[in-house]
Amino acid sequence: MRALIQRASYGAVRIENKLAGEIQKGLVILLGVHTNDQADDARYLAAKCVNLRIFPDDNGNMNKSLLETNGEALIVSQFTLYGDTRKGRRPSFIQAAPPDISKPLYQQFVHNVKLAGISVATGQFGAMMAVEIHNDGPVTLMLESR
Repeated sequence: MRALIQRASYGAVRIENKLAGEIQKGLVILLGVHTNDQADDARYLAAKCVNLRIFPDDNGNMNKSLLETNGEALIVSQFTLYGDTRKGRRPSFIQAAPPDISKPLYQQFVHNVKLAGISVATGQFGAMMAVEIHNDGPVTLMLESR
């Protein structure tokens, strides 16, 4: 499982020009699910996201987590994180889990973040979405469960 996380001062997702989810200060998490991922991957990566110390403390150092800052999370499914571009000019997505595997694991990840006490907004799994991210810093990191 991969999560591209961005520390954000604002994040929103729209579907057909209608607001589906919105956060203020926190993380925008683009989540990709691999064909071999299991529930343990969702648990591990959710815990990593909420506890990763990438928010500034009083001295401006990255020493606080999403939990410590009472931040929010906008979580958007993103199968293209498993796009393989090593050959040719068209990405291959054979490493991305099909919807029958990825949707329940995406939902498990969202559930685990909520269980940690984080306010969560989401897009809609499988929908065409417009995602707005006001990257704060900018801070962008790729996390993997393996």
